[in-house]
Amino acid sequence: MYQSIITEIDDGVGILTLNRPDRHNALDRTLVAETTAALLELEDDPRVQAIVLSSSGKSFCAGIDPSWIREAINGTPEENLQSNRNLGRLLATLDTLSKPTIARVHGPASGIGVGLVAACDIAFSTYDASFVLNEVRYGLLPAIASPYFVAAVGERHARYYMLTAERFSGTEAYRIGLVHEMVPGEEQLDEAIGETLDTLLKNSLNALSACKALVHTVSGQPIDEATIEETAQSATVIQSSSEGREGMLALVEKRKPEWVA
Repeated sequence: MYQSIITEIDDGVGILTLNRPDRHNALDRTLVAETTAALLELEDDPRVQAIVLSSSGKSFCAGIDPSWIREAINGTPEENLQSNRNLGRLLATLDTLSKPTIARVHGPASGIGVGLVAACDIAFSTYDASFVLNEVRYGLLPAIASPYFVAAVGERHARYYMLTAERFSGTEAYRIGLVHEMVPGEEQLDEAIGETLDTLLKNSLNALSACKALVHTVSGQPIDEATIEETAQSATVIQSSSEGREGMLALVEKRKPEWVA
C-alpha cells in the first residue's frame, strides 16, 4: 500500500516505520505524505491505543532528502511554501494525535528528524543515537521543527543547539529532556518501549486523549481565573463520562477498572 513506510498493528499498538534505509530515512514528498496519511489512519483505527514511530536501517531520519532540496533550489517561493506547509502539517499531525505516541530512536536524527522526535509524547533512544539541527550552517532555519524542539527542551537549550548547529549525543538528549530514557542497544530499546506501552494500555483511552488535549491547553498559560475555570471544566467533563464514572467506582471499591485485564 505504501512505498516508503511500513505500518502494522500489534495488540493495540500501531507501529509506523520509516522505510527508506538506503536514504537514511530522509524525508521526500512521498515519505511526508505517506507518514501523515498513515498517522491519521492509525488515529482513526479503533484497534489502536498507542502509536510507535520507528525506522529501518542505520538512521532514524536524516532530515530532508537532497533530491527534494535540489527541487527547492529551482522551485518558486509558492512551491517551496507548500512543501514547508506539508512538513509542518506532518509534525502538527504527530503532535496533536489523540493517542499516545512514542519515538523509537536509534542512529542519527537530523533537522526535521529531530522535530519528529520532539513532536512525539514520549521518546526513547539508544546510547549511539545522535541529534543535530544544522540548518543555520547552510544559511537556513530549523523553523518547522522549532516549536516542538523548544517545547521539549526549553528555550535556553534550544538557543544553544539551534544557533551552534552542534551535534549532540543520546546522553545529552536525555539530559536536556528531548528523550525520556536511553538504553545500550535496540533490544533494550524495544524492552523499554514495551514496558511503557504496558503502562499506557492500562489507562483509559478517553482519559489519555483528554489528558493530551489538557497539556496543549495549559502549556504556557498563566495560572489565572480563566485557566482555573478551564481545568475545572475539563475535570468535570471526564468525571461525567462512562469511563470516568467506572474509574471513580474502581478507585473507591479498590479494584481495577473494567478496561484493565
